[in-house]
Amino acid sequence: MRVITGIAKGTRLRTLEGNDVRPTTDRVKEGIFSALQFGIEGRTFLDLFAGSGQMGIEAISRGAKKAVFVDSSKKSLQVVNENIEKCKFQDKSKVVNGSAVSFLKMNKEKFDIAFLDPPYRQGLLEEVLPLVFENMKETGVVLCEHPVDEKIIEKYSNFSLDREYRYGKIKVSSFCYKENIE
Repeated sequence: MRVITGIAKGTRLRTLEGNDVRPTTDRVKEGIFSALQFGIEGRTFLDLFAGSGQMGIEAISRGAKKAVFVDSSKKSLQVVNENIEKCKFQDKSKVVNGSAVSFLKMNKEKFDIAFLDPPYRQGLLEEVLPLVFENMKETGVVLCEHPVDEKIIEKYSNFSLDREYRYGKIKVSSFCYKENIE
C-alpha cells in the first residue's frame, strides 16, 4: 500500500495484518480520488473507520488542509500515527480513538469530504450515515465503500445519492447535498 500522488507520492504505508482489516485497494483509492478530482485542495477530510489512515493521508498528500482519522481500534490508530509520521503530516492530522457514532455525536467541526469504509455486513454504514450528514458542510461530499450487494438508502435529510462506482465486488457510493447534484 502506498500514497498514489501528491507531496508524499510513493511513500509506503503500513497496515495491520489479519482478517480484521480490509484496506482499500490502490485501484479503488485511485478511482475515488479521480472522482473527487480537484475538489480536495484546502478541504477538511474525515477518514471514518480509518484503519491504516491511507485515505486521509492520500487526501493530505493531494492538498487537503486537514484530515481527521477516527477508529475504535488502538492497534489501528497506532498504525495511523506511524503512517502520519512517516509522511510528516502531523500538523495537518487529528487522530481520534473512539467509535464513529460517539465521535459524530460529539463533533462540532463541519467537513468537506468524508470517507466511510466500515466493517462489512454489520449495519454500521446505515447507523452512521445520518450522523455523518449532520457533520458535513452543504458543499460536502460523502463517499462510502461497501459490498456491491449491500443496499443503502438513497436520501438522508438534505443529502442524496449522486453516483455509484463499481470495482468488482466493491461499490463506492457518493452522496452530495441535493442542490449540488447535477
